[in-house]
Amino acid sequence: MSYLKPLLISTLTLLLSATLSAQESAAFDKTFTLEGITFHVTCPNDSSLSKLTIKTKGLERDDVLTQEIDGTVSGAEIADLNGDGAPEIYVFTTSAGSGSYGSVVAYSSNHNKSVSEIYFPEDDPKNKAFKGYMGHDEFTIIENRLARRFPVYNDKDSNAKPTGGMRQLTYKLVPGEAAWQLKLVKSTDLK
Repeated sequence: MSYLKPLLISTLTLLLSATLSAQESAAFDKTFTLEGITFHVTCPNDSSLSKLTIKTKGLERDDVLTQEIDGTVSGAEIADLNGDGAPEIYVFTTSAGSGSYGSVVAYSSNHNKSVSEIYFPEDDPKNKAFKGYMGHDEFTIIENRLARRFPVYNDKDSNAKPTGGMRQLTYKLVPGEAAWQLKLVKSTDLK
């Protein structure tokens, strides 16, 4: 039986090491630069409510933006969707839980002087673009648009097994009353 003790200790050490590595790799820490403006995006991704921090560099008034998000940061991209020569940062979040619902936190550099938040609309269950939506979003920038892709669930599908194919939503950055906003402009079902 004494031979089991070293094996048990070795197994526990490997499990602890793997757990710590997974926790460390879960943190999001990336820097993005475009048109001389830098956004440093960090998030510990260590709980269901996380602290997102975005530090700017290269603006007339650099800033440190912090906010609590539901879930974790799954990715981010820098772009100039409106073509004004002043980049925006798009941070993609995934909520905690089995749905893994996606959202976007975004900021625009206002003529490279300061930053302001970009409004991302809430999902509208009355809009047919969200029929069969149960989360598991993926986001990316395609040319001058924000694309959001997710599996489509039919009525009897389980959360683990969607059967309705994929849907891609396309958003355009447009001026709003007080700030920039992402507006849903296209919904495409993919097979």
